Amino acid sequence: MLIFRAAVMLLLVAAAVCFAFYAGTGQARYKRYAFLILKWMLIAALMFFAVLFLERIV
Repeated sequence: MLIFRAAVMLLLVAAAVCFAFYAGTGQARYKRYAFLILKWMLIAALMFFAVLFLERIV
């Protein structure tokens, strides 16, 4: 569980850094990277909650 939580937090920080670079430079590639990271963060968060749910069932 700690691995999922750490992965989600690292992805959150990476997305925030990408949005900060986008705000500072205005280059669209940083916004694209940030949305890609947010997609992976959503997948990791859903996996985390699925594991929590399955852990409770078993």
